[in-house]
Amino acid sequence: MGAGITQSAAEAGKKVTLVEIDEQRGEQRLQTIKKQLNKKVTKERITQAEADEVFGKVNLEVDLDSIRNVQLVIEAVPEIMDVKKNVFKEIDDKAPKDALMASNTSGLSIASIGAATQRPEQVIGFHYFYPVPIMKLVEVTPSIMTSSKTVKDMMQFALEIGKQPVKCNDYPGFLVNRLLIPMVNEAIFCVMEGAKPEDVDEAMKLGANHRMGPITLADFVGLDVLLATMEGLCEGFSDSKYRPCPLLKKMVEAGNYGVKSGRGFYQYDKNGQKVEPVHN
Repeated sequence: MGAGITQSAAEAGKKVTLVEIDEQRGEQRLQTIKKQLNKKVTKERITQAEADEVFGKVNLEVDLDSIRNVQLVIEAVPEIMDVKKNVFKEIDDKAPKDALMASNTSGLSIASIGAATQRPEQVIGFHYFYPVPIMKLVEVTPSIMTSSKTVKDMMQFALEIGKQPVKCNDYPGFLVNRLLIPMVNEAIFCVMEGAKPEDVDEAMKLGANHRMGPITLADFVGLDVLLATMEGLCEGFSDSKYRPCPLLKKMVEAGNYGVKSGRGFYQYDKNGQKVEPVHN
């Protein structure tokens, strides 16, 4: 989500340093941003001059030494606690002492992440939703150590970049994933018990006014990500109601992750469009 986070801030007029230790991947992130801006130009939502101005606010770096003069660092590395802790230790060493440090985690403990630093009062959760430039919501999650000033500053930052912040408590899944992911997991139980994926999707679209059915959403999010989230909820709350569906586990074991692998509960072409037959 790093490219989307970068684009969102740059579009709000912020100067952004995108740090990617793999330069090739960094260049790919830049191309993603440029492609998204060009789409807006094509649709006449912005002018070419405005797109160029936004892109000009982004600077790619491959070394964390580049954060020595920033006011805010937003981390967007994989959802692995040890990885995040190591990154925050580095950020803590290199960022200015008054800089705020935010994690884009979708549900890991902010207190644990903050404990990896010497300034947990300046560490906070700041969870965006995909696709970042379009989705308005940001979950702002302080830990028990986060200062009220940090919360206030990050709520204000969210508004400055055109997002709507909601304050969450530091428990697994925060708000959206704690509500949404178990619902999707339950939909997969329905499929395991014999319901067709397309019937489950249609039921929730027509009966609950969902824009996207839960099975399609599962494929879109990634079944591996969904499984990891359910396991995190189950472990974090020590509650069996968050147990991952056995079928979900089997799908992940088989390498069927959804759109990104070309096959999940549905099959997809190289452009991520559904093709027949569906996976039953």
